[in-house]
Amino acid sequence: MIRIAIAGVAGRMGKTLVQAVADRADDARVAAGTTLADDPQAGQDIGLIAGTGMLQVAASTSLDSCADSFDVLIDFTSPAATLTHLNACRRQKKAMVIGTTGFTAEQKQQISDAANDIPIVFAPNMSAGVNVSLRLLALAAKALGDDVDIEIVETHHRHKKDAPSGTALRMGEVIADALGRNLDDVAVYGREGISEERDRKTIGFATIRAGDVVGDHTVIFAGNGERLEITHKASSRMTFASGAVRAAIWLGDRSPGLYSIDDVLGL
Repeated sequence: MIRIAIAGVAGRMGKTLVQAVADRADDARVAAGTTLADDPQAGQDIGLIAGTGMLQVAASTSLDSCADSFDVLIDFTSPAATLTHLNACRRQKKAMVIGTTGFTAEQKQQISDAANDIPIVFAPNMSAGVNVSLRLLALAAKALGDDVDIEIVETHHRHKKDAPSGTALRMGEVIADALGRNLDDVAVYGREGISEERDRKTIGFATIRAGDVVGDHTVIFAGNGERLEITHKASSRMTFASGAVRAAIWLGDRSPGLYSIDDVLGL
């Protein structure tokens, strides 16, 4: 039985994660959770906060204060909060699943450094479908090569702060790697005004923030006379939450290291 802690239990994703763990009652349980210090729900039962029923576990405002209660932390909060939790897990020798997006290169390096001491699954998207689509994107990029224009379009709810999404950026990285390019050199983030015609070696990104869309990603490979589109649409946050819980259970007996969802899925 893996004892799981959830960061930000009062948030949209935090509540969904509590529900996802509750669905795995045979091999995992919610053992701890955190809220912001000024959250009115701090100290309340995590199950009541998430709407799953009483769990007899109170939400804490400090991860260190409940470190003895859990084995793995799942974190989908914000870059700054995640790094604070990362340092706490590193001190306490606790495993961590990180689904937060929007990290800088320097912040990603901090995660890599922490993986020398604790096991970490770090992925911008915990969905099995998305990670299968990454394999398809690499295949399409290698097959179509320089004969197509490549554009990535992503849509998320109006509350999402980082853009493009971590998943869209990961898709771009996979495609660029397959083509022997560096994404930093070829990425184009939005188009405006009058400029030269499109450079075929570039990879374009378009971002939409609207309504309550959980997450849609489409990669377009457009050539002369035909167009291939690979799309993934998430209709529920439970998709990501279930993947994260699966990763937390998988981490239960792992050695320190930085792992991906590919590792969890055996890809």
